[in-house]
Order: sequence, then structure tokens, then C-alpha cells
Amino acid sequence: MEDYPRDLQEFNARFGSDEDCREYLRQLRWPDGFHCPRCGCQDSSPVRGTLLRCHVCRHQVSVTAGTIFQDTHIPLRLWFQAMWWVTTQKNGASALGLQHILGLSRYETAWTMLHRLRRTRPGRDLLSGRVEVDECYVGGPEEDLPGRLNLDKTLVVVAAQEDGPGIGRIRMRQIPDASSASLVSFVQDSVAEGSVVPTDGWLGYLPVESKGFLHQISYLKGKQEAASELLPRVHLVISLLKRWLLGTHQGAVSHKHLDYYLDEFTFRFNLRKSRSRGKLFYRLAQQAVSIDPVTRHKIVHLARWNLPIKHNPLGRGESSGYPVATNLSTSGKRIDRWGTDPQNASIRRTCLYYVGRGLEPVLLP
Repeated sequence: MEDYPRDLQEFNARFGSDEDCREYLRQLRWPDGFHCPRCGCQDSSPVRGTLLRCHVCRHQVSVTAGTIFQDTHIPLRLWFQAMWWVTTQKNGASALGLQHILGLSRYETAWTMLHRLRRTRPGRDLLSGRVEVDECYVGGPEEDLPGRLNLDKTLVVVAAQEDGPGIGRIRMRQIPDASSASLVSFVQDSVAEGSVVPTDGWLGYLPVESKGFLHQISYLKGKQEAASELLPRVHLVISLLKRWLLGTHQGAVSHKHLDYYLDEFTFRFNLRKSRSRGKLFYRLAQQAVSIDPVTRHKIVHLARWNLPIKHNPLGRGESSGYPVATNLSTSGKRIDRWGTDPQNASIRRTCLYYVGRGLEPVLLP
């Protein structure tokens, strides 16, 4: 049975001390009773108020060990207040807002708390039925580089499940490029086989049908309808995502941490119809005790994708820095090197037709 506070008054009455919070975590972590992680014994006794000692092997374990609360110097009651505030805010929470609401002296403390909570992943049940899929770019505008040819933005692929006239659950992921390898892998990880997958006419989606999905293509060329009308649900989700990043977080989201912000948005969106906001708190606490601990150092120095390139918008190989190509035939001309200057006009003109579909780049006038 799901056990969680329904409102703020119930929350304050139930979690008045660290001991109350620790007992709640114990129930979430061992719903069927304590199990020693070393020998599996179910008998234990408390030690110094914060530890449990196994009666058989004498192993001592803390209820916070192996969770996001491990080694924290912040009182558990403050953690619980942070989780309640984060999950009951309709538009999410920023680190500055959390610092003010909890009265923390340092912004870095609030920032670290939020990033630890973002490590709690949304549910991984596959989407099914009719699932619209499209990708978008997140980041500032770049002149003369439309669509999938932006270099400094981050590419995000989104799946939105149809629920009558509305939207059901969603999934989203940051991907390194718009190649078929990246797009089809996301579809396989997010959508159940046999589902209907409508996409636009981008060739990277073509292998979807061979993977056990019913692929429906909506070509935009020659159509009076806009992309948002042909794939309305996924485009609405993309619009809400960008508004959330710019509104709640003021656009201050780094590429290397973006995946965790996407997980937070997915978590909120999929539970938006919950009758009680306390259920979001319950789900967050459930996941908080089931994931591995993470230190501030690991959060700050998180590596981005393990890729051999810096930017690769269309899945083609390139060296570090900006695109470099040799001996490419381009509209009757021959380019020996594009150069490394990001403002180099030849890079931009050539990239405009660099479609990444096995074609040679064509230099446009």
C-alpha cells in the first residue's frame, strides 16, 4: 500500500524529526522487513540510533547507505522538506529558490541537493499504442544554420504517447546526432514493439519499420500543415520543455547535465494527473533509496557522452573542434579543407546541404 502525506499539514505532523524521516526511509527500502545485505538475515537491532546490526553476522548498516543520502551532512528533515517542495511546485524548482525556501547559507548546497534528486530516474515502462517521435534542438539561436545543422545546440529526441485527443506518457533523451543509429536506438529503448510510430520524413527514421514497429511518415514538403499540426503531441511536449528550461531554470542548463533535467521534466509530466501531489513525493523518495549515491565532485565533473568528437549534428565523422573535410567534390569545385574558424563562411554554406545521408556535401551559392 502506498503510504505518503496528502498535504503540507500531514507532512509537517509526520516528519517532525530526523528519526521520523529515517523510519520512513527504512519502510521504503525494506518494505518486507530488514534484510542484511551481507547474509540475508532478517533479524536486527538498533545501534547508536542510526545503525542496524545483523544478529547473525553482526554487520552494521545505515538506512541511508547506498542511497542519495549517503554521507550527507544535511539533516534528513531538510532533505524531506526539499523533496516535498520540489515535487509540489507545478513548474519545478531552481537551486536559488530552494536556497531561499530552506534558508540555506550557500547556493552550492541547494544546487547539489537538486542534482542528487535528479539522479532519480523516471519509470522505464515502454510507451505503447500510437507514439509520435521527433527531435529538437535546445540552446541559443545560431545564424545561417537551420534545423539539424546547428553546431552549438544540443539535440534532444522526444516520444509522446497518444491518449485520445491528449498526451499520455513521454520519454526524451539527449543524443549526439540525428543518425539512424541514435534515433532508432531511442525508439527501441522507449517504445514497445508493434506500436505505431509517426515521424517526419527524415531518413534517419527509415530503419524503424524493420525493427518491429509500424512506421508512419508525415512529409512536410508540399503540405499546407505545419509540423506542429502533423505531429501535434510531440511538438506540444517540445514547446513545454523549452518553456520550462527557459522559465524555471532561465536557460542556465549545461549540456553535460541536460539528461538529468530531461528526466526531471519526464517525471513531472508523466505524474501530472496524480490526484495527490504527495504521490510525487512518495515516488521520489522511493527512487531516492534505490539508486547509488553520488558525490558533488562527480556531479560537477560529470563527463558528457563518451564520443570522439565535439559536435556531430548529423552523425558524420569529424575531428576535434569544427568540421574538417578533405577531397570533397562540391558542385564542380574541390575543397581541400574547410578550416577551423567557426565564422568561416565556407563551413556554413557547405553545411547547409550536409544532410548526412551518405551524400557528398554540396556547396550552395
